[in-house]
Amino acid sequence: MTLDNLALLFVPGLGNTTASRLMECVGSAREVLTAPFARLTTEFGLREGVARSITTGECYRLAERELEYCRRHDIAVVDVDDDAYPAPLREVVDRPQVLFVRGNVEALKMRMLSMVGTREMSPSGQYIVDKIVGELSAKVADLCIVSGLAYGVDAACHRAAIAHNATTIAVVANALPDVKPAPHRALAEDIIRHGGAIVTELHSQSKQNGRLFLARNRIIAAMSMGTLVVESPAEGGSLETADMADGYHRTVMALPGRVTDSASFGTNNLIRTGKARLILTADDIISDMDWDVANGSVEASVVPSAEALYASLDPAQRRCVEALGEAEVMDMSQLMRATGLSIGELMMALLGLEMQGLVRSLPGQRYERV
Repeated sequence: MTLDNLALLFVPGLGNTTASRLMECVGSAREVLTAPFARLTTEFGLREGVARSITTGECYRLAERELEYCRRHDIAVVDVDDDAYPAPLREVVDRPQVLFVRGNVEALKMRMLSMVGTREMSPSGQYIVDKIVGELSAKVADLCIVSGLAYGVDAACHRAAIAHNATTIAVVANALPDVKPAPHRALAEDIIRHGGAIVTELHSQSKQNGRLFLARNRIIAAMSMGTLVVESPAEGGSLETADMADGYHRTVMALPGRVTDSASFGTNNLIRTGKARLILTADDIISDMDWDVANGSVEASVVPSAEALYASLDPAQRRCVEALGEAEVMDMSQLMRATGLSIGELMMALLGLEMQGLVRSLPGQRYERV
């Protein structure tokens, strides 16, 4: 890391796109920051206010202070010229000049897959995230799952990666060492303990605002060569991330869902309009990403037969499955009458069935078989 690249971050009014283009034209941050005022305004085309800020040298003082802050909080500073800077991210014009990283910097060089989706994830979404990540981790030795540490799909992807011994990176929209949302601080530490990293483009003096989440999403979209949308309603941040990934010429993929499920409206539409490739298995991702798996594709996880699944259920769970039938939707009172179970027994049975991906909860305390 050079102090020049960090100093460039503290020039007021100098955005990522302008900084990137200057670096490409001039060759280095130092060349920009040491140029005289006239050259900055005429040759580089910078506004007078931006050029004046550069010539004062104040950005270097702020960069020194930020570097000391990072040392105190064990934050690595990775600039665009570092070997550890993600190669796909370096390709885009609005890339961050600097990334702030807690955890394993080497994770930034792994084979990445971005996974995004709704915060209101369904039990079916939870099941498929765990299945896909588990199969990928068995087949791709240097896999790294990238997501945004948000509620729902993001957190599920990070946890699935940890559970299956894959590396994961969380890109956050706040300055480190803090993370948001606050309830996910423990998850962030777990990510670091398991060889992953927490990444942001925001320095310690950044002011928090809602637009930072959209900026965060562009990093998730650009950091890997492919983005998988797990579940999404008709509108939402994950669809914006998919659009950004498409704009960066990345592979956009989506998991299909039932046409009646609101959490699948967005993903189904991505597939219908040809904006995303339909994904059913981990092998589909490996194929679409054109990943060369060194040892060949291992066999997919064996899916238990319906008979084996039924045999593994306890009596209360079997009653629920039988009552729901093949396409029945029932509320709690109907299920209590049909099964003869108490409310406590019924809730425990349904919870177990949801965790196994056999039953889905619907609004209004209604349930259906998956």
